[in-house]
Amino acid sequence: QVQLVESGGGLVQAGGSLTLSCAASERTFSNNVMAWFRQAPGKEREFVMRTNWSGDRIEYADSVKGRFTISRDNAKNTVYAQMNSLEPEDTAVYYCAASTRGGMSPMNYDYWGQGTQVTVSL
Repeated sequence: QVQLVESGGGLVQAGGSLTLSCAASERTFSNNVMAWFRQAPGKEREFVMRTNWSGDRIEYADSVKGRFTISRDNAKNTVYAQMNSLEPEDTAVYYCAASTRGGMSPMNYDYWGQGTQVTVSL
């Protein structure tokens, strides 16, 4: 069964850090591009970052470059989002997603987690 389960969200002050985790079933994880998206209230879901299977092709949205890092542990079928220097504008529900195609469009992603809330306060 396809399954992605995010964890690690919460409330943090501006300038702080959070680490999100996404545990996937082997079928969902194996050989797939893994990505993080986010959606703030009243806004469309937007691409945050993605990594290919081997981790040598990684892409970040301009808004998070230098602050966020994506990584994956293929032995654990888990992808991570390390988020540093958080800003109130980063407040959103963060989603893990998997795709055989990759890219930045949510439409390219076949499998989604339920989302985890990240709230950054002043």
